[in-house]
Amino acid sequence: MRHRWAAFVLVLALCVSGSQVAGAQVATPPARDEPTAQLGQNYPNPFNPETRIPFAVGNAPTCTEHGKFYRVTLKIYNLLSQLVAVPVLQGGGGVSSVTSESGKPLENVALTCDKYTAYWDGKDMRTAKDAPSGIYYYRLDVEGKKPLVRKMVVTKEP
Repeated sequence: MRHRWAAFVLVLALCVSGSQVAGAQVATPPARDEPTAQLGQNYPNPFNPETRIPFAVGNAPTCTEHGKFYRVTLKIYNLLSQLVAVPVLQGGGGVSSVTSESGKPLENVALTCDKYTAYWDGKDMRTAKDAPSGIYYYRLDVEGKKPLVRKMVVTKEP
Protein backbone atom coordinates (compact mmCIF):
# COMPACT_ATOMS: atom_id res chain seq x y z
CA MET A 1 0.00 0.00 0.00
CA ARG A 2 2.92 2.30 0.76
CA HIS A 3 4.24 1.88 -2.79
CA ARG A 4 0.91 2.91 -4.25
CA TRP A 5 0.88 6.12 -2.23
CA ALA A 6 4.47 6.83 -3.23
CA ALA A 7 3.61 6.27 -6.89
CA PHE A 8 0.53 8.49 -6.53
CA VAL A 9 2.59 11.30 -4.96
CA LEU A 10 5.21 10.93 -7.71
CA VAL A 11 2.55 11.16 -10.43
CA LEU A 12 1.04 14.27 -8.80
CA ALA A 13 4.47 15.88 -8.54
CA LEU A 14 5.17 15.17 -12.21
CA CYS A 15 1.77 16.55 -13.22
CA VAL A 16 2.31 19.76 -11.27
CA SER A 17 5.84 20.28 -12.58
CA GLY A 18 4.75 19.31 -16.10
CA SER A 19 1.97 21.89 -16.11
CA GLN A 20 4.39 24.55 -14.88
CA VAL A 21 6.82 23.68 -17.67
CA ALA A 22 3.98 23.64 -20.21
CA GLY A 23 2.74 26.96 -18.84
CA ALA A 24 6.19 28.42 -19.25
CA GLN A 25 6.32 27.24 -22.85
CA VAL A 26 3.03 28.87 -23.74
CA ALA A 27 4.19 32.14 -25.16
CA THR A 28 2.91 34.57 -27.68
CA PRO A 29 3.47 33.04 -31.09
CA PRO A 30 6.05 34.91 -33.11
CA ALA A 31 4.58 37.46 -35.44
CA ARG A 32 4.56 36.03 -38.94
CA ASP A 33 4.97 38.31 -41.86
CA GLU A 34 2.36 36.65 -43.98
CA PRO A 35 0.15 38.46 -46.43
CA THR A 36 -3.42 38.75 -45.38
CA ALA A 37 -6.19 37.89 -47.76
CA GLN A 38 -9.95 38.12 -47.75
CA LEU A 39 -12.36 35.96 -49.71
CA GLY A 40 -15.90 37.18 -50.21
CA GLN A 41 -19.03 35.21 -51.02
CA ASN A 42 -19.67 34.75 -54.72
CA TYR A 43 -22.64 36.57 -56.19
CA PRO A 44 -25.22 35.73 -57.17
CA ASN A 45 -25.39 32.59 -55.06
CA PRO A 46 -27.04 30.29 -56.08
CA PHE A 47 -26.26 31.13 -59.66
CA ASN A 48 -26.91 30.07 -63.21
CA PRO A 49 -24.95 30.35 -65.51
CA GLU A 50 -22.14 32.67 -64.25
CA THR A 51 -20.81 34.18 -61.03
CA ARG A 52 -18.29 36.65 -59.64
CA ILE A 53 -16.02 36.12 -56.64
CA PRO A 54 -14.71 39.13 -54.70
CA PHE A 55 -11.36 38.85 -52.94
CA ALA A 56 -8.67 41.10 -51.51
CA VAL A 57 -4.91 40.64 -51.44
CA GLY A 58 -2.57 42.11 -48.86
CA ASN A 59 -4.25 44.13 -46.16
CA ALA A 60 -6.52 46.00 -48.56
CA PRO A 61 -8.00 48.62 -48.33
CA THR A 62 -5.33 49.96 -45.93
CA CYS A 63 -2.32 48.78 -47.92
CA THR A 64 1.06 49.73 -46.56
CA GLU A 65 3.19 48.10 -49.25
CA HIS A 66 1.62 49.11 -52.57
CA GLY A 67 4.56 47.88 -54.66
CA LYS A 68 4.70 44.38 -53.17
CA PHE A 69 3.46 41.52 -55.34
CA TYR A 70 1.65 38.44 -54.01
CA ARG A 71 1.34 35.09 -55.81
CA VAL A 72 -2.40 34.37 -56.02
CA THR A 73 -4.31 31.26 -57.11
CA LEU A 74 -8.10 30.81 -57.11
CA LYS A 75 -9.63 27.46 -58.09
CA ILE A 76 -13.09 25.90 -58.03
CA TYR A 77 -13.65 22.29 -56.91
CA ASN A 78 -16.62 19.95 -56.77
CA LEU A 79 -17.58 17.92 -53.68
CA LEU A 80 -15.21 15.14 -54.76
CA SER A 81 -12.30 17.63 -54.63
CA GLN A 82 -11.92 17.48 -58.41
CA LEU A 83 -10.76 20.66 -60.08
CA VAL A 84 -13.66 22.14 -62.03
CA ALA A 85 -12.40 25.56 -63.11
CA VAL A 86 -9.88 28.34 -62.69
CA PRO A 87 -11.74 31.67 -62.76
CA VAL A 88 -10.30 34.65 -64.63
CA LEU A 89 -9.36 37.99 -63.13
CA GLN A 90 -12.04 40.53 -63.94
CA GLY A 91 -10.64 43.61 -62.29
CA GLY A 92 -9.51 45.37 -59.16
CA GLY A 93 -10.11 48.52 -57.20
CA GLY A 94 -7.23 50.23 -58.97
CA VAL A 95 -8.04 49.39 -62.59
CA SER A 96 -4.69 50.68 -63.82
CA SER A 97 -2.88 48.14 -61.63
CA VAL A 98 -4.58 45.14 -63.24
CA THR A 99 -5.00 46.02 -66.88
CA SER A 100 -2.17 43.68 -67.87
CA GLU A 101 -3.55 40.85 -65.70
CA SER A 102 -7.29 41.18 -66.45
CA GLY A 103 -8.73 38.19 -68.26
CA LYS A 104 -5.93 35.86 -67.15
CA PRO A 105 -6.73 32.64 -65.28
CA LEU A 106 -6.06 33.14 -61.59
CA GLU A 107 -3.33 30.57 -61.29
CA ASN A 108 -0.06 31.75 -59.79
CA VAL A 109 -0.72 35.36 -60.84
CA ALA A 110 1.31 38.22 -59.31
CA LEU A 111 -1.06 40.84 -57.86
CA THR A 112 -0.46 43.92 -55.75
CA CYS A 113 -2.35 44.78 -52.58
CA ASP A 114 -5.89 45.64 -53.67
CA LYS A 115 -9.48 44.37 -53.98
CA TYR A 116 -10.27 42.20 -57.00
CA THR A 117 -13.08 40.30 -58.65
CA ALA A 118 -12.82 36.90 -60.33
CA TYR A 119 -15.27 35.70 -62.97
CA TRP A 120 -16.43 32.14 -63.67
CA ASP A 121 -18.68 31.38 -66.63
CA GLY A 122 -20.07 28.24 -64.94
CA LYS A 123 -18.38 25.83 -67.34
CA ASP A 124 -16.44 22.71 -66.34
CA MET A 125 -12.94 23.04 -67.78
CA ARG A 126 -12.70 19.30 -68.46
CA THR A 127 -15.80 19.08 -70.64
CA ALA A 128 -16.34 22.75 -71.68
CA LYS A 129 -20.03 22.21 -70.77
CA ASP A 130 -22.05 23.92 -68.09
CA ALA A 131 -21.22 22.60 -64.63
CA PRO A 132 -24.09 20.50 -63.25
CA SER A 133 -26.26 21.69 -60.38
CA GLY A 134 -24.71 21.18 -57.00
CA ILE A 135 -22.40 22.51 -54.33
CA TYR A 136 -18.92 23.68 -55.22
CA TYR A 137 -16.02 25.10 -53.24
CA TYR A 138 -13.65 27.83 -54.27
CA ARG A 139 -10.22 28.16 -52.72
CA LEU A 140 -7.96 31.21 -52.58
CA ASP A 141 -4.22 30.65 -52.04
CA VAL A 142 -1.98 33.66 -51.44
CA GLU A 143 1.77 33.14 -51.19
CA GLY A 144 1.28 29.48 -50.21
CA LYS A 145 -0.10 30.45 -46.78
CA LYS A 146 -3.25 29.01 -45.22
CA PRO A 147 -5.90 28.92 -47.98
CA LEU A 148 -9.34 30.50 -47.67
CA VAL A 149 -12.30 28.39 -48.79
CA ARG A 150 -15.99 29.19 -49.40
CA LYS A 151 -18.99 27.31 -50.70
CA MET A 152 -21.18 28.18 -53.70
CA VAL A 153 -24.28 26.64 -55.21
CA VAL A 154 -25.02 26.09 -58.91
CA THR A 155 -28.67 25.69 -59.87
CA LYS A 156 -29.96 24.63 -63.26
CA GLU A 157 -33.49 25.08 -64.44
CA PRO A 158 -35.02 21.73 -65.56
